[in-house]
Amino acid sequence: MKIAVACDHAGFPLKASIMEQLRALGHEVCDLGTDSTAPVDYPDYARAVALAIREARAERAVLICGSGAGACVAANKFRGIRAATCHDTFSAHQSVEDDDVNVLCLGGRIVGSSLAGELTRTFVNARFSNAESHRNRVAKITGFEDDFNK
Repeated sequence: MKIAVACDHAGFPLKASIMEQLRALGHEVCDLGTDSTAPVDYPDYARAVALAIREARAERAVLICGSGAGACVAANKFRGIRAATCHDTFSAHQSVEDDDVNVLCLGGRIVGSSLAGELTRTFVNARFSNAESHRNRVAKITGFEDDFNK
């Protein structure tokens, strides 16, 4: 699977270990920055991840900021992006299985590298259930994008 990984300065310490684990699992990883702990704005990296998915340069993404919340809010502003902040393994797989989430957001100041790796593995190994109820709900979300993002 092609997976984009991006972060702001608060997420930078986790990025390398996440990318290493994804490569070890056989995934193709696209590093979208940042490259240091120098302060940057997380919305720029949310945009980079969203465009990578929308342009089919990545199938999924991992996006890291300080709490995971800000990056998640920014990523969800883009049509076709379904991002979720997950700090537990249940949410990491359930968000994909039920909600077809394509961006995992993590809080670099919340989770350590071991848990971040476990969450990332859980996220990339999960598959959308394709259950009718879940398809209907995702279709409603897509409908919101059609209705309100003109």
